[in-house]
Amino acid sequence: MESPSRVGRAAKALLLVLITLAVIYPIVGVVGTSLSDQATISVNGGLVLIPTHPQLDAYREIFAGGVVSRALLVSLGITLCGTAASVLVTVGMAYGLSRPEVTGSRVILMVALLTMLFNPGIIANFLTVKSLGLYNSFAALVLPSLVSAFNLVVLRSFFMGLPGELLDSARVDGAGDFRILVRVVLPLSKAAIAVITLFYAVSYWNAFFNALLYLQDSAKNPLPMVLRSFVIGGQSLHEAAAGEIPAPQQAVQMAVLVVALVPILCVYPFLQRYFTKGVLTGAVKG
Repeated sequence: MESPSRVGRAAKALLLVLITLAVIYPIVGVVGTSLSDQATISVNGGLVLIPTHPQLDAYREIFAGGVVSRALLVSLGITLCGTAASVLVTVGMAYGLSRPEVTGSRVILMVALLTMLFNPGIIANFLTVKSLGLYNSFAALVLPSLVSAFNLVVLRSFFMGLPGELLDSARVDGAGDFRILVRVVLPLSKAAIAVITLFYAVSYWNAFFNALLYLQDSAKNPLPMVLRSFVIGGQSLHEAAAGEIPAPQQAVQMAVLVVALVPILCVYPFLQRYFTKGVLTGAVKG
């Protein structure tokens, strides 16, 4: 008779396999459909797991018009610049709020936490962005969501968990706050910073609502806006040339999804080892 522990491990393994299949299945379907022709898509009811005759016509079509290429560059720029700015500001705020000697730190923290509970609303945000001269600019995609209160709290809790004696010894040696942050705190906080960097990057990469509200020029649209307009709205990426046989509509839609998924899938494995450690340490302490 098998021991209960062995049965439990087998049940956990089976559950993990089922969850993995449930996650992988739609991704494989999206990739397979993007590589299929119209006949294969029709026979399989619109979702192809293994294409019979793989082809890249859908990918050639989405990059031929220049809309996806331009939107991809815009999304990359917004994600890189926005993530860098958000991490920089969040690190500075979190370190300041984690120091008990900073006057008014609790008040500032409460103000930041209130933004998690009360939203000023779309109209107020729009009027603020427009009054600041940010309307129809790339800055409108970054500044309104520059600091996440959740990421701020996680990083502040992590900083508060660092040994106070270590910071005091650096101060005794003549180091100022900026040098302590750069030379002592940041090297010890790689896990937490990697986590909030991933959170910010995914948020900027997937964000489309700010672009929908604040951008008027379609040439400035990031990739999520192209996804919304093309995949959901059914708009065409470019006009087919005379005699050109367009790729199947469903294949093109799936190809756009693949292009949007690939960058995050490439970045996540490099930060995954920091993920659990950073989140748990920031959540348990403080």
